[in-house]
Amino acid sequence: MGWFYCVVTGVLALASLGAACTPSVTTVSGTHAPATVCSGDLIFSDDFNEFDLEKWQHENTLAGGGHWEFQYYNNNRTNSFTNNGLLHIRPSLIEGQFGSPFMTSGHLNIEGGAPADRCTDPRWWGCERTGSTTNILNPIKSARIRTVNSFSFRYGCVEVRAKLPAGDWLWPAIWLRPAFNAYGTWPASGEIDLVESRGNRDMLLNDVHIGTQEARSTLHYGPYSALNGWEKAHWLKRNLEGYDTQFHRYQLIWAPDFIRFSIDDEEVGRAVPGSGGFWEFGGFNTNPNIENPWRFGSKMAPFDQKFYIIMNVAVGGVSGYFPDGVTNPTPKPWLNGSPTAATDFWNGRKDWLPTWNLDVNDGEDASLQVDYVRVWAL
Repeated sequence: MGWFYCVVTGVLALASLGAACTPSVTTVSGTHAPATVCSGDLIFSDDFNEFDLEKWQHENTLAGGGHWEFQYYNNNRTNSFTNNGLLHIRPSLIEGQFGSPFMTSGHLNIEGGAPADRCTDPRWWGCERTGSTTNILNPIKSARIRTVNSFSFRYGCVEVRAKLPAGDWLWPAIWLRPAFNAYGTWPASGEIDLVESRGNRDMLLNDVHIGTQEARSTLHYGPYSALNGWEKAHWLKRNLEGYDTQFHRYQLIWAPDFIRFSIDDEEVGRAVPGSGGFWEFGGFNTNPNIENPWRFGSKMAPFDQKFYIIMNVAVGGVSGYFPDGVTNPTPKPWLNGSPTAATDFWNGRKDWLPTWNLDVNDGEDASLQVDYVRVWAL
């Protein structure tokens, strides 16, 4: 189905079905990148019959994903594993490993000696923290895996078949980050969010369900973090049944002149920059005092460089992704401006923890379940 989807969009050449190699604009790198890329080739895939840690590298950090989220990303089969051909990324409670008092008085240094145990993000006390009663240690453990060493690509067709998790304040994401930051630090080198959602089953903002019923796709790009053009490249598709109830195919066509997001072969949105590139697309050209970091790139810059794949389940955070004004069966237990947000979240666990159903079917409800990841060359 994924191959057919790429072909019918008119991006891939039918000639590639033959024996001859048709050159492709797609470029690749990494330990699992093919040596030769022909148009239409399946250049990366995983059906998760096993957990291939040569393809997927774990994040190991307390940093909170840049939004002071409440999870500790680690490499542990409680939080990331394969079973019956499905990858599971699921949250768990840190008190299950260390006990509840540890969160308010314990000390965590997660830097390890083995290459796979190294701390991957030292920002915001990401490698070492001490808990206190006002600022507890990250109460949730989860996983974020990526192909940062194994596979990066520029231009291609991506399809991920997945079931998104349900549970209050869960934040699943399947996305891509730049391999080399060719245009500078985030968001100057871009970010491609294939799909993000929220795990709340019955959360409303202005009488609209904004939890499991929404799947969002976004491009992040801008000269610096305070100037990000994401709002002009942000789309969502609603599904009243919820994206947690069955598997869906999340699709990306990333070409030298457009980026298109689809779900189950139905287009969600696309970005088609003109001759002024994403500088004009984002409206940044109206400010003469800011230098265009992409002025020497193509019109697709910063999306004309190699990116790698990331999949994770985050929890909460203070970025506003979970707005303060939402209506939920149980109130949101923290405010985004609170200096004790993680503590406030943890203190409300009698309300949100039952919605995760961690004690049923190995926490399947709260798991991001991935059937396959496939990438084709254009």
